[in-house]
Amino acid sequence: MAKPAHTSYSEDPKIDALVDETIARVADKWTLLLIEALEEAGPRRFSALGRDVEGISQKMLTQTLRQMEREGLVARTVFPEVPPRVEYELTGLGHELAEAFCGVWTWAEKNIGRIEAARAAYDERNS
Repeated sequence: MAKPAHTSYSEDPKIDALVDETIARVADKWTLLLIEALEEAGPRRFSALGRDVEGISQKMLTQTLRQMEREGLVARTVFPEVPPRVEYELTGLGHELAEAFCGVWTWAEKNIGRIEAARAAYDERNS
């Protein structure tokens, strides 16, 4: 099967590459769930995020938060206390990305009945 040609929406290859990288990052389930948790609850400690995002391992939580920090989506703040307290929160970029993906949830709410009906019809035809 031939790979479909990449469609460019920009005349700047750097912009196209950034869009591709952002889609790949956000398509990662843990990134989306962490964005959702931080958007809903505000700044959170590592352990609280681990509880908020069901099923995420400490290793995956660490890796995902580091990648999100690298990309400017979360800020990590270390408080000079004993023992040190570390909190993560969405940056402006993270909030903007959360808003952009809020449309997916709105679409899902609006169309859940149609999607469930289509699935049931498909399952009926193919059982």
